[in-house]
Amino acid sequence: MTDVFTLGEALGIITAERIRHDMEVRLDIGGPELTTAVGLARLGHAATWLGRVGADELGARIVTVLRGEGIDTSHVQTDPGASTGLAMRQRRIGRAGHVVHYRGGSAGSRLGPGDVPARAVQSAKILHVTGITPALSGTAWSAAHHAVKLARDAGLAVSVDVNYRPQLWVDRQEAVEALNELATGADVLFANQDELQLIEPAIGTVRELVVTRGGKGASSTVNGMRYDAQAAPVTVADPAGAGGAFVAGYLSGVLEELHPTDRLRRGCALAAFTVASQSNWQGLPTRAELPPLTF
Repeated sequence: MTDVFTLGEALGIITAERIRHDMEVRLDIGGPELTTAVGLARLGHAATWLGRVGADELGARIVTVLRGEGIDTSHVQTDPGASTGLAMRQRRIGRAGHVVHYRGGSAGSRLGPGDVPARAVQSAKILHVTGITPALSGTAWSAAHHAVKLARDAGLAVSVDVNYRPQLWVDRQEAVEALNELATGADVLFANQDELQLIEPAIGTVRELVVTRGGKGASSTVNGMRYDAQAAPVTVADPAGAGGAFVAGYLSGVLEELHPTDRLRRGCALAAFTVASQSNWQGLPTRAELPPLTF
């Protein structure tokens, strides 16, 4: 039995100041679902990650990292017919990071409903999915919705992170329709401030809406009551990964039945640890490292 079952695409991440000139770059792996799974595992929760990886070194690295973090990878599929996806990130001073994706036809995009193990999903306490998975392909869209249906039928909680990535969608209207369809199946819905207008039709259907605002903190509306928490003060090394880390902290609080404000505080704490690191997941804290108010 697992606490949180999540599925999505993990991929290689190359980071440099300028790809065309740099002789040295940073190679890591990432993906918001991977970050969430690692964050939960480091806090002592049982997490399962499902995805497809290529039969290549990046795929092996992803599985090795997840297993090393104590995450259940028994349902991960190795796809000999496709490569593990890749993202190239450039960080320029005073400018937002620019990301180029090499994910078309990737192993992760070939995830399908047949890869989703019904018994494993339905034995979890929470299913967590993001809006990135439906953007990858038609089969990945079907896999996410199949998992949500399995969870709903079994009566377990469904967590959805909107995670709108415009470069992965054909057009904005397609994204709006797909994300709202996914969001209406959520018990806990995560969105940043800018994503609220995308999911406005679904907001009224959600029992627990969590809104992140970067350095301004986060808020939640639970059964009509609003709660707020400030962001933890931190020197930012790289803002990537903050969303997946926040979700891990918040869902940890849900699992432990913490007060909504304390769920927000724990989410903000994990996000702070992550943005202080150059990696999406390596800086995530153990329970012993959590600040006292978020323990």
